[in-house]
Formats: sequence, C-alpha cells, structure tokens
Amino acid sequence: MTPADEFAALGAQIAHHDARYYQQAAPEITDAVYDDLKDRYRALAADLGIDLQETPGNDLTGDLPTIPHRMPMLSLEKASEGEDGSAALKLAAWETRTARLAEVAMPLALTVEPKIDGMSVSVIFTNGRLTRAVTRGDGLAGEDITAQVQASGAIPLTVPCAGTFEVRGELYLPHDAFAALQARSTKPLANPRNACAGLMKRKDATTVVGQGVQAFLYQIAWTEGVDLPTTQTAVSAWLAHLGLPVLCPQTVSGAEAAAATCSAWTERRAHLPYDIDGMVVKLDDRRLHDRLGSTEHHPRWAIAWKFPPERKATTLRGITIQVGKSGKLTPVAELEPVSLAGTTVSRASLHNFVELERKDVRVGDLVWVEKAGEIIPQVLGVAERRGDTPTARPTTCPACQSAVMTEEIFLYCPNPGCPAQVRERLKHFAGRGAMDIDGLGEAIIDQLCTVRGLTSPAQLFTLTVEDLAGLDRLGAKSAANLVAALADAKGRGLARVLTGLALHQIGEKLAQDLAGRFGRLAPLLDLARRHASGDPEPVAILDAIDGVAETTARAVLDQLAQPAVQEILTGLAAAGVDLTARATAVRVVEGVAGKSFVLTGTLPTLTRDQAAARIVAAGGTVVGSVSKKTAFVVAGEEAGSKLAKAQALNLTILDEAGLLRLLEGP
Repeated sequence: MTPADEFAALGAQIAHHDARYYQQAAPEITDAVYDDLKDRYRALAADLGIDLQETPGNDLTGDLPTIPHRMPMLSLEKASEGEDGSAALKLAAWETRTARLAEVAMPLALTVEPKIDGMSVSVIFTNGRLTRAVTRGDGLAGEDITAQVQASGAIPLTVPCAGTFEVRGELYLPHDAFAALQARSTKPLANPRNACAGLMKRKDATTVVGQGVQAFLYQIAWTEGVDLPTTQTAVSAWLAHLGLPVLCPQTVSGAEAAAATCSAWTERRAHLPYDIDGMVVKLDDRRLHDRLGSTEHHPRWAIAWKFPPERKATTLRGITIQVGKSGKLTPVAELEPVSLAGTTVSRASLHNFVELERKDVRVGDLVWVEKAGEIIPQVLGVAERRGDTPTARPTTCPACQSAVMTEEIFLYCPNPGCPAQVRERLKHFAGRGAMDIDGLGEAIIDQLCTVRGLTSPAQLFTLTVEDLAGLDRLGAKSAANLVAALADAKGRGLARVLTGLALHQIGEKLAQDLAGRFGRLAPLLDLARRHASGDPEPVAILDAIDGVAETTARAVLDQLAQPAVQEILTGLAAAGVDLTARATAVRVVEGVAGKSFVLTGTLPTLTRDQAAARIVAAGGTVVGSVSKKTAFVVAGEEAGSKLAKAQALNLTILDEAGLLRLLEGP
C-alpha cells in the first residue's frame, strides 16, 4: 500500500470511527487506538505535503436545538501512560514549556483530579437558577439538553449565588446505574459513557428521570457579577459550597509529583463506583490561565494523563469472516483464550479489512489484545511475528460464494438470499427492538434455517405447532406458545416491520417516522417505484422528514425498490402481518391539516417534541428544512439560519402564541 493509499484509507477509517463515537454512541476502538490512527494520519499528511484542515469530532445529532458556546469547549492535550514512562516524560516537558510561556519559575503549583469517562456538559446558572445546559457538540456549539439535565436530578436546579456563571463538567452513569439500564435495554450498551450520552439526548426528557445519571463539575468558563477565587483549588471548594457536585482536586508541586499521583490512581480506579479514563493536571493559579490562553485544539494550562487499558499477548489461532444481517463482511480473530478485564476472551473483532491490513496480523502471530471501553475485545497489533502469510481480502462471500462488493472501507455480500444474511436478518427481525417475538431465540432460528429451510420473515408466520415441535429442545407446549407469540407479533404495525427488515439506514427512529408520515406501506412502495423510474420527487419527499438527509432518502428508496425486499413485504402481507401505522388520535384543524411546519429555536413553554406532537395531532406535518413549500415556520429564541431562510422566502412565521392560536382552529 502506497503512502497516498494509506492516507486515504486512514481518512475513511477515522470518519467511520468519528461517526461511531460521536453520532452513534457505539465506539469500536479505544481512545488510545483512535489517537494512534490520528497521529499516523497527521504524519502521513506531513510527509505527503497535505495541509490538513482538521475539525474536532462532534457529538451533534441534529435532533436537538443547537446553541453556540460563549467560549469554545476544547479538548485536552494528552499524555498517554505506557511501560516506557512516556506520560511522565511528556508531563515534565509540558511543565517546562508552560513555565516558559507563563514566565514563572518551576516547580509549578498544579492540581490533579480524576478524568471522568462521561459526557461533557456546559451549565449556566443565572441569579441562582439553572437556566441552560448544553453538550460539547463540535466545541463551538452544542445541543440544548437543559430539560434533560433538569429531569435527571444530576445537578441542583438552584444555588445560593447571584450573578451569572458557566460551569463545565461531566455527566456520567455509575456502574450500578449502568447495570440496571443494561438489564432494561432491548439491545446491548457499549459502556456507561455512551449509555449516558444516549439517555441525555433523548427528546423526551421525562424518560431520563430516575435513570441514575450523576455529574461532576470542575471548571468555571466565565462569570458576570460573580467574584471568583484566584486558584483552581479554591474554585472547587466554592462550587462545593454552592451545593454542586465536585471532585476536589489534589494540589502538588511540579510535574514529578503530579506523575506520581496519576500513577497511584491507575490501580485505584478499579475500585471506584464509576469509570475514569485518566487524570487531569491543571495550573492551580487561574490568573495564569488567561495569560497562557489556548491553541485551536486545547488550553495551554491543562493536560490529560491517559490510563492504558489492560492488554495481554496471546496467539492468533485463525481469522474467520463473519457475515452480518446487512451483508457486511467482518474479519474476526480467533484467539488462544486469555483472561482480560475479568473475563475470558477467545474472539475479537478486527473491524474491517483496511484495519486488518494496517495492523498486518497473521495467523500464528503473538498479538496484543485489549478491551475497547473495557467491553469490546480487540486486537491491537503484533507482539511477536510468528505467522508467515498475510490475510488476503476475500473476493467471494464465505457463506454463499457470491462476488463481494466494496462500499467505502467495507466489503459486502450483495446476495439477499445468502444463508448467513438470512439467519442474521431473522434474528434481528424477531428481536425486541423489532417484532419482539417471545421464545424465538438464536438456537430456534438456526434450526429453522437449517432443518426447515426458512429464507424469509414471512415464512415464520406460516409455522405450525407440528413444524416446531420436532425441533431440538422444543416440546409441544413450547411450540404452541411460540405459535401464539407469532400470531401476536402480526399486529405490531408498520414501524416494527420496517425496523425488523434490517435495511441500511432504517433504524427504529426512521422506521417510526416513515410509518407516521405515510400511514401504510403502499404509498411508501409507490414512492420507491417512482424513484426507481427516475422521478426526483420521492427523494425530496423523504428529505423533508425531520432528520433525513438526501443520501439517507436515496438509500431507503433504493432498498425498498429492490424486488427481493418487495417480495418479503408481499409475503408478510399475505401472511396477515399488519403493514399499517398504529393509529394516533388526530383532530383535524382547519388551517393546519395538510400543511407543513418547520420548528426552529427555543419556544417559551413547549419543547419541540410537544409542539410537533400537537401539530401532527391537528393533521399537519413537521419537516426539518425550510423550502418554498413550507407553510409555516415556528420560531423561538436563537432561531438561526432557518428563520433567516424563511424571511428570505417571505414565508409565514409564527411565534409560540401564534402557533397555539392556529391549533385552536377558526
């Protein structure tokens, strides 16, 4: 692979991992591995003479109002701990550089505090009341989670302090709260950090109540009418005095003492009731913070000491290829079993073939293994070369021998009849997030595919007690219960069916949006047929749904137009499966029914979800983007670009009061 090819491949990998971490809250690799990818990417850019215009990763979802930060929320410079003592050396170099820039003598007075592995948050208190809570977002702007933070109980709603100040910190889930949430979840959760982010970005803030989210606050960004102490230590004590949750830092003199404190926490962290992924070292004198300022990426007055995940060396016995429900081919490492972070690991994902080629691990090698987020086993690289032959990319699917296709950095089997895909799709179709068919687990589905030859979800609903009773570990009573569960699942409705099809881009939310928008399957399939014939309007219609981008709209329509997908849906209809949306009460209001609305900004009393629900209940539709076809734009505070576009198009603009009058009808 040439340096240019490696650079392009790394760029695609980093974009993929950014999406997994920030938008999907489902990371595949550790922070340390991600940092290694970025370091290699930057080094290649320098070698190739490429000027990188990097932007920090962001957690913006597009589902919540976006609010600019008065001061950017930057990342921290990192010193990663390793066996070579590199973190201590980097910390010492940071102290020397910082003292020189600040023009002060060493050793520096420093604070050391745990780095909570949570979700960054900015909170504003105005005259003693919590008035705003915002995510980090892209560092320049974040999403409004005020209602979610207020509902969570993680931060007091009032403090005994006049004036205004912004305090920053982390929201997190303690281990016991994460375990309870995992037990209630319909799908596996990656780790407490991502589970917390998923909770706090729910549109319905009431669902956050009682989930156990907590917070630690650690830094004042700015104040108005508030006099603060001049040291970080005293500020932490002041925040604690106000009743806010803080982790009071330790004060040390110089980088050597700070490194010793950080190292001591490496072992201590295993006994904490929450996750930390490192320590944060700051200058205690806050007056020096302003003097030193920041780079584009990080403040100069602080640095993060990153803990290493537990890693061990073991033998790579083989590399198998897993075929997922979407046809994605994933290389999987088969390992000599090794105890890691409290469990025995014998298999680990290699993620994709670009990653496999970059690491160049070969069967027979001694490889380093660790757990991403201390949850997902992964192979880091070669500890000792013992294998001979690199693993080649497959040209055919291992399950059906179809020629594979490439999409970005991934390989796919394009055959919807591939037995491995069929089996995985049936498992997904029967799962709790989709049709929720009680008693239809993986073992039964495997037998239905191999013994009964099932190839389509529709065939599930034709099964009889006699068909099932002969399967291994399934007696007559269990078979009868499963048939009853299948009959019950027929009434789940269109949204659950669309989720269960495991089509690319159609998750639970989009499935619900599509079902709510079209009501029945027929008009959705008609759009797909029109799209296949070259009509551009279907893409525009789906693009108007809140949160649906043009690329997503095209992907949805392309898949629904496929004969194999339409055959499955026809079979489900023939089997008596309900392919209509579950009814919602609609009281048609003249002047609202049939009209499209765009919501932007923060309304005085209604959340966006509440406003949207009332519009839909009156017969209107809520779309995400402003166009000439938009009937009304409902604008609140900090409405932004959508309001400007509506004004340019001379559209009808309503405030909340105007919307409520319109909803009352003539």
